[in-house]
Amino acid sequence: MTILDRDHTATRLLTASARHSLDPAIEVDWDAPVDAAGWATIPERVSLYGTELWDSLDEEQRRTLSRHEAASLLSVGLWFEVILMQMLVRHAYALDLRRPHAQYALTEVGDETRHSVMFARAVDALGCPDYRPHGALHRLGGLYGHLGSGASMFASVLVAEEATDRLQRESMHDDRVLPLMRAVARVHVVEEARHVRFAREELQRIVPTLTKAQLERERWLTALVGTEVVNSLWQARVYRGVGLSGRVGRKAAQANPHHRETRRFMLEKVMAFLREVGMVGGPSERLWLRLLA
Repeated sequence: MTILDRDHTATRLLTASARHSLDPAIEVDWDAPVDAAGWATIPERVSLYGTELWDSLDEEQRRTLSRHEAASLLSVGLWFEVILMQMLVRHAYALDLRRPHAQYALTEVGDETRHSVMFARAVDALGCPDYRPHGALHRLGGLYGHLGSGASMFASVLVAEEATDRLQRESMHDDRVLPLMRAVARVHVVEEARHVRFAREELQRIVPTLTKAQLERERWLTALVGTEVVNSLWQARVYRGVGLSGRVGRKAAQANPHHRETRRFMLEKVMAFLREVGMVGGPSERLWLRLLA
């Protein structure tokens, strides 16, 4: 990718935002009934697909599990987008707000606000609980929102956004998936393309300026945050929605080759990019290898 001047890139992204921003209140038919028998995700991407536990579920339970897993992905995505908004506002706070780069950071905050409301409404429409992380991880997320910055901020954002983006790109074209979820995926995919461009180019500018010690610190922060976010996408509580133990369901999912392949699929593109720019490597790479094993 050619790295443009940051204000040049921001100007192009601001123009694209003005022309192609999507309002979820209009783009998603919130009044349409949600088919109780519909799939909320592609069935082959449900974490228990292909396991003995999957075989023990009837068709209704399998579809119900897909709704709970979709709600978990949306809830965790919403949780991380709120964290991202905090970091972007702090990023813009230190900049000259007359410059396009700062203005695009604020524009992205506006996009993420709409996405967060959209995700919350979708979880509610699916009839599922709020699956955002709680306890220690929730508190650490709040702390990271106040402190995260620099290369690890942009890299962590890419991990969270590009991983879910790959699943959504699949589901938005699959007629088995509920129209509600296809519409939500379409809105998010279209707008996240701009956010990904913004973050990728910032990383390409920042990483070459880091000392070796700074780079190692940013790699560790990225690995810690990124792997925790990905692991939290499938909350153990989702399995209770179909009468399974959370502990048993999570253990089966973690051992499931289909689910491990799904995680590798989700992270394939972003990991290649992070490795290319130098944000994956050194001792912290062990965390990524464990996640992708």
